[in-house]
Amino acid sequence: NKRKMGNKTSTAADAKGLSAVVSGERSETGPLKIEKVTTSPIDGQKPGTSGLRKKTKVFAETDNYLENFVASTLFAVGAGQGTDAVELGSTGQSLLIGGDGRYYNDVAIQKIVKIGAAMGITRFWIGKDGLLSTPAVSSIIRERGPAWQKPFGAFILTASHNPGGPEEDFGIKYNCGNGGPAPEGLTDAIFENTKVISEYITCPDFPEVDLSSVGTTVVSDEFRTVTIEVIDSTETQVNLLKTVFDFDQIKTLLDREDFSMVYDSMHGVNGPYAKKVLVDVLGQDESTCVNAEPKDDFGGGHADPNLTYAKELVETMGLDKTGAKIDVGDRKVPTFGAAADGDGDRNMILGTQFFVTPSDSLAVIAANADKIPFFARQGGLKGVARSMP
Repeated sequence: NKRKMGNKTSTAADAKGLSAVVSGERSETGPLKIEKVTTSPIDGQKPGTSGLRKKTKVFAETDNYLENFVASTLFAVGAGQGTDAVELGSTGQSLLIGGDGRYYNDVAIQKIVKIGAAMGITRFWIGKDGLLSTPAVSSIIRERGPAWQKPFGAFILTASHNPGGPEEDFGIKYNCGNGGPAPEGLTDAIFENTKVISEYITCPDFPEVDLSSVGTTVVSDEFRTVTIEVIDSTETQVNLLKTVFDFDQIKTLLDREDFSMVYDSMHGVNGPYAKKVLVDVLGQDESTCVNAEPKDDFGGGHADPNLTYAKELVETMGLDKTGAKIDVGDRKVPTFGAAADGDGDRNMILGTQFFVTPSDSLAVIAANADKIPFFARQGGLKGVARSMP
């Protein structure tokens, strides 16, 4: 059995018929069977550069909440609304998917794959265990090969430093083929699509993707093939870091008897990256990495690296929540401490009983940029900036 899909369209009003994004013959049976689902617009689905964030229950319990947003996004990308048009049915380009491991990530990934497959996408790259830090997503889009499979974009499932869990927050954002966040023109187009959507398409019988191990799964019917590749979450990012920094010099510092450090991942996505770099590559003891196991509720904490929420690290470094010194007795305080937020794109730096403000952290990097191989190769810094709360 087969049916013919319509041609691509390009206006927000046409998003009411999302089944018309791709063309070609499609099977009406089997794992790639397409089902049209009737839906209706949901208020408030306006994404910013940080994506769409709501309470987890909104995503999990509101009919088609995630589906409407994903379909509206892919339609905008495929139709070239606010961005260069992408041929979703290209046999080469991939859609990258991953997140910070918070509650509902695993469910969302399966939903995205089913919608993406229905809308013509033939290749997906997904981080092992559904995990990808926000910096790693950018690295993979820009660096991972082969070039003909380069992702045209990515869905990142994160609400950044917001708490995670069934009663807390969930989020989703789209990054483009340059590795950066969706520009305003695209996010505006996505929002307009969410206001008029009346249907979306999915492959309801697409098999569950096993995210627990690296490997490739191929799903086919008589008309087309969809390839799912579960990739190592840390490999590309760590390989890129090796070209940015002098790992030999860093190891020399870490191995000194008068230097000690601790890195707190706050049970966010950065745990595997910290262990890969600090333990596997730089040879440090596993005790260097604390709270390094990603948890869907961040261990009941608030994965925001600041003096208030990174309580364990702050106390270890001999400070209180105001940044004032505390009595540590005879306990040896580490020389260096750092923490990361839930999706791994923000940090906090501390010295022995000393808090380094974000501005000072940036200033230290800027002042020593010529010692960092990447910047040295570029002829120095072109400029610096930091985001404000």
